[in-house]
Amino acid sequence: MIEYNIFIVEDDPWFGKVLHHHLSLNPDYKVTLFTMGKECLSTMWTQPDLIVMDFSLPDISGDKLFQKIKEINPEVPVVIISEKKDISIIGNLFKMGVKDYLIKDESIKELLCNSILRICEAQKLKKKVEVLQEELGEKYSFKKSIIGQSDEMRKVFKMIEKAIKTNINISITGETGTGKGLIAKAIHYNSVRIKNNYVAVNMAAIPEGLIESDLFGHEKGTFTGAISQKIGKFEEANGGTIFLDEISGLDINLQSKLLRVLQERELVRLGGNETIKLDVRLIVATQKNLLEEVGKGAFREDLFFRIMGLPIKLPSLRERVSDILILSKHFLEEFIKENNMENIRFTKEAKEKLLQYSFPGNVRELKAIIELAAVICENNEIGIDDIMYTHIKSNDGFITEHKTLRGHTCDIIKYYLKKNNGDVLATAKFLDIGKSTIYKMKKEGELF
Repeated sequence: MIEYNIFIVEDDPWFGKVLHHHLSLNPDYKVTLFTMGKECLSTMWTQPDLIVMDFSLPDISGDKLFQKIKEINPEVPVVIISEKKDISIIGNLFKMGVKDYLIKDESIKELLCNSILRICEAQKLKKKVEVLQEELGEKYSFKKSIIGQSDEMRKVFKMIEKAIKTNINISITGETGTGKGLIAKAIHYNSVRIKNNYVAVNMAAIPEGLIESDLFGHEKGTFTGAISQKIGKFEEANGGTIFLDEISGLDINLQSKLLRVLQERELVRLGGNETIKLDVRLIVATQKNLLEEVGKGAFREDLFFRIMGLPIKLPSLRERVSDILILSKHFLEEFIKENNMENIRFTKEAKEKLLQYSFPGNVRELKAIIELAAVICENNEIGIDDIMYTHIKSNDGFITEHKTLRGHTCDIIKYYLKKNNGDVLATAKFLDIGKSTIYKMKKEGELF
């Protein structure tokens, strides 16, 4: 849990130290004690998560201190502690927005702890709802957040529409940078599971010895360093969706445990005995061919069929060239808005340069290139020199890419057509092929 910052304002030194000590026993709380109200006000810049204040202070009245606190930070919850039991005062304070009013007696420590816990849980719920509301908006309306008009992307949109109507498992494949995570999130936030958690796990980023604990959780004392109980990612995603990116990297021994969890729809934390029932939708992604991994013995066949579900293959940017300029415009407009910049446009030469590149890093690389161009360009215009690549251009080294012979042939013909200003006869003569071959490929849409 992230540290919870609590202020206590209490002029009675002994009573203030008692409250400070008692609340500090919770390792998730950072507690700061003040004896004067003005001291608290001067430290509000540290942004406390909650304030506990005595209503009767020597330097400022309780209601005035509350008002000033709210002027500085209207969102911070305030708990009043007092010896007064005047119903009219208490009623007025609640009308002003006080979260709780506690009487100083022998049970104050327990009452205060319970009050803070209730407020903390309410704040967590509020933040969760706010995040959900944000993600429910335009951001994850997949037809607006996933950009593309090519035939390849239309096929992807159709698969997403099928995916959001059921709870079937989803397997997403595609090269690095094609947007597998974005697709997974779009499916969750357009499905019936929208009100529950979406948990993304990058399998490649977790050290091998911690994967089992991270996925399935552990009990306190299970191993050295397990100082408290830990809820695993599957349990965290219960009722919602879990996205396992780069699933091919999962150790073969852990694959069997994952298979059991998926088959039985339940798990037991490491070192525990309690069986936890699961209702989790699984979405996996990989850039590897899992069937080939099964053939090598690196991936269990039974797990492959369990997770395959509805397969969605994302095209590389090379396979959706007609989307390059659409995406470029989108990324530029997005960057301008986020950085409060003036409007920027592409020159014709810059657009042509974008269309000539193979983008081995796919959409992720295109976004980085556009953002850099927006920063370094002059006179609000992105020119040819502002488009900078870090990889070898496709027209300088076709064989560096993984393509079929037909794919390389298309690239070569496109390159020389451009070099010959679209002259089919000159290109056919230079390459020693029939002009009808080029015309046919053009007609079939292979050359664009």
